[in-house]
Amino acid sequence: MIGLLVFKEKLKQFYGKYNIYIVPVVKFLVGFLTFWLINANVGFMSKLKNPLIPVVMGLVASFIPYGVTAFLASVFILIHVAQVSLEIALVIFVFVLAVTVLYYGFRPGDGYLLLLTPLLFFLRIPYVVPLVVGLSGSLVSIVPVCSGVCIYYILMYLKQNAGTLTGSSMAEMADRFIQIVKNVFGNELMWVMVAAFAAAILVVFILKNLSVDYSWSIAIVAGVITQLAVIFIGDFNFNLPVSAGSMIFGIVASVVIALIYQFFVFAVDYTRTEYLQYEDDDYYYYVKAVPKLTVSAPDVKVQRIYSRKNVRHEKNETRE
Repeated sequence: MIGLLVFKEKLKQFYGKYNIYIVPVVKFLVGFLTFWLINANVGFMSKLKNPLIPVVMGLVASFIPYGVTAFLASVFILIHVAQVSLEIALVIFVFVLAVTVLYYGFRPGDGYLLLLTPLLFFLRIPYVVPLVVGLSGSLVSIVPVCSGVCIYYILMYLKQNAGTLTGSSMAEMADRFIQIVKNVFGNELMWVMVAAFAAAILVVFILKNLSVDYSWSIAIVAGVITQLAVIFIGDFNFNLPVSAGSMIFGIVASVVIALIYQFFVFAVDYTRTEYLQYEDDDYYYYVKAVPKLTVSAPDVKVQRIYSRKNVRHEKNETRE
């Protein structure tokens, strides 16, 4: 444990010293992966599938806020989709417009969740999002997280139905538009995942704020159980195409990541908890004080030790 705490302090010092470089690098990686995944899944416009495009957009993303990157990614998707179907491009435009209004109207600082949630779905560990957001965010963060879930399933719909969208089976534009809306927003799996993530964020947020020992650990476990319960209920009612193996791997990996996040953000020693009482003219104050687990990074100095033989040899050389 001492070694982990020392590593934590060194990491904090490293970030404090080089954060001016670390933050742009992280933004670049998020931007690059976002536009690369868009090209890989809905790359309908050949000119935008150039391998250099994600690199350029990643460089642009490293200097702008996450919310602007999410907006550019939405425009990128619209350009791709417009090459296949103007109807679904219109559906996505309306959805993006609604998300933008909610995003800027509630919590603009959570723009990274619009990007991170679909990315973690592609990496098969999306269940970590409600856990970490519930631990460190607010209830308003439910909006960008649920929007990110919808973005992922819209991308999956585009990838799986590219041939149908370009076909001519639906002659009239109105019929095509209605059919697309039904297929996109009638996806039971998407809405079950939205409900699971929203419920998990709510449960984690409430439990981690309770004045009980190990509240963060309890919140993580309860958040996982909440997600599984909602998904199983949805599977029972709608017979959802959920892969048990992929879900188990994602849940286990998400719990590990959430516990690592807890260690770096909220490492405390409940064995040394103190209960204090104060008072003034109007109130009595009862305070529960839990000390943090911290250690100072060792300051290692290398001291050169000379033997007597070396000292005499150096003195003789000095006399000569």
